Amino acid sequence: METKGIDLHVENEGVLPGAKLTARKMPGHWLLARLGKRVLRPGGWELTQRMLESLAIQPSDAVVEFAPGLGVTARLALKRRPASYIGIEEDERAAIRVRRLLAGPHQQCRVGHAGESKLPENSATVVFGEAMLTMQGAAQKQRIVQEAVRVLKPGGRYGIHEISLVPDDLDESIKQEIQQALSHAIHVGTKPLTSKEWRALLEEEGFEIQMEARRTLRLLEPDRLIQDEGLRGALRFFWNLCQDREARQRVLAMRRIFVKYSSHLAAIMLVGIKRSEQHEE
Repeated sequence: METKGIDLHVENEGVLPGAKLTARKMPGHWLLARLGKRVLRPGGWELTQRMLESLAIQPSDAVVEFAPGLGVTARLALKRRPASYIGIEEDERAAIRVRRLLAGPHQQCRVGHAGESKLPENSATVVFGEAMLTMQGAAQKQRIVQEAVRVLKPGGRYGIHEISLVPDDLDESIKQEIQQALSHAIHVGTKPLTSKEWRALLEEEGFEIQMEARRTLRLLEPDRLIQDEGLRGALRFFWNLCQDREARQRVLAMRRIFVKYSSHLAAIMLVGIKRSEQHEE
């Protein structure tokens, strides 16, 4: 089986965010990273690639990434040699990791929040963020999308890659049940939206949707692990999982939630274009 795993050399695993927390208390995405998982995006490697292809980063682009995490997508974006790259990462340990990938004065990773990047208005041509809006409440989601609008030049591209609920008319009680179950399992507040709601979030803030793609949410399934991490990376993850009982219990609990609600969970990627008539607040 051909795999698409990322060759990501990792030095000093102790620099991982949340490294001092026990497996019982660590947020789920950082626990997976501790166990060796590098692709922490809902739709995996494939949907990240499709987002980058849709964003069409060129050497003339000024790129901003919200919450780059371990820097996997940053590495892919940098291969396209943009004129500049700025990561806005809330976790200082994660920012340290991303900085290892950067070179030169036009590549930076700043510690800050995506909803208040402190970047100049109309200074970027591409902004993207993955697996981070899902973990924000409604007001904060809006604030982050508004920040993308503020930072982007008219005609600039904004990409997101998040967890989605299906179908669009999913009963509100089931939505709340899923959100509570995910938040409990992952130890982070988790509020995914339907495809219709994700689109509306971007459109209401001034984006015209250019591309949408969806994929099943199979983050912890063996075949997806191999596809995303490569065979060696997947084996490393499984080996580490076997060695840590507490971590194994957490991961299996997360997987049970994903399986239980599999008919209502998906991954979504959207790319929007900032409308040229977008008014400034």
